Amino acid sequence: MKYTMGRQYFDGLRYGAPFMFMVVPFSILFGVVATEAGLDLLQTMVMTMLVVAGASQFAAIQQMVDNAPVVMVLATAFAVNMRMAMYSASLVPYLGKAKLWQRALVAYLLVDQSAAVANDKFEKEPDMPIPLKIIYLMGVLTPIVPVWFLFTLIGALVGSSIPDGFGIDFAVPLTFIALFSPMLKTLAHVAAAATSVVFTLLLSFIPYGLGLIVAAVIAMAVGSLVEVWMARRQVP
Repeated sequence: MKYTMGRQYFDGLRYGAPFMFMVVPFSILFGVVATEAGLDLLQTMVMTMLVVAGASQFAAIQQMVDNAPVVMVLATAFAVNMRMAMYSASLVPYLGKAKLWQRALVAYLLVDQSAAVANDKFEKEPDMPIPLKIIYLMGVLTPIVPVWFLFTLIGALVGSSIPDGFGIDFAVPLTFIALFSPMLKTLAHVAAAATSVVFTLLLSFIPYGLGLIVAAVIAMAVGSLVEVWMARRQVP
C-alpha cells in the first residue's frame, strides 16, 4: 500500500470528524458546569487545555462542588484518567520507536476517540511508517481537540443562557457508549465492563467518588483473571 502524508491526514480527518457530534455538546456542558461550579473563564480554559480529558475534568469539578479535600480531587481525577495509561500501553507497539517530541505530542493529545481509532488503524496496517502514523493521528485529532477547546469556551461564555431542558448532558454517556461498545470483543472485556457497572452502583454511597475508584480496580482485576482463565483453557 502506498502511503502519503496527505492521504493519511485526510484519512484520519475522515474518521475523526463524526466525533464532533459528541465533542460539541460534551465540551459545552463542561464549560457550563465549570463556570457554575465557581471557576472563572481563565481557570476553566486553563483546566481544559492542560488536562484534555473530559471525564476526569467532570470528576474533578464534581469533587470540588462537594467540597472534597484537594488530595481527593486529584486522586479521583488521576483514577479516572488511568485509562490513558492503558491507551498509551496499547500504542507502544506502533509508536514506541517514535522520536521523543512525537511521543510527547501524542501523549498530550491522546483522548478516548483517537486511541480507539488509532489502535484499529495501526493493527490493520502495522507497516505504516511512524511519521505517517503521527500524521494520521493529527488528522483524527483535528476535529476533536480544537473543537473541545472552542466549545468549552462557548459553554463558559454563554452556558447560563442555555435552557435547562435542552438536554446537552446526553453527550457524556453517549460518547462512552459509542466508544467502548465496539471494544467489548472478548469475555474478559465484557466481564470487566459488567463488574465496573455493578460495583459502581453498589459503592455509590461512598463519599467523594471513592466508590468509582474501588470499582475500577475490582473491574481490572476481574478482567485480568478472566483473561488468564481463558488463556489456560486454550492450552492443550
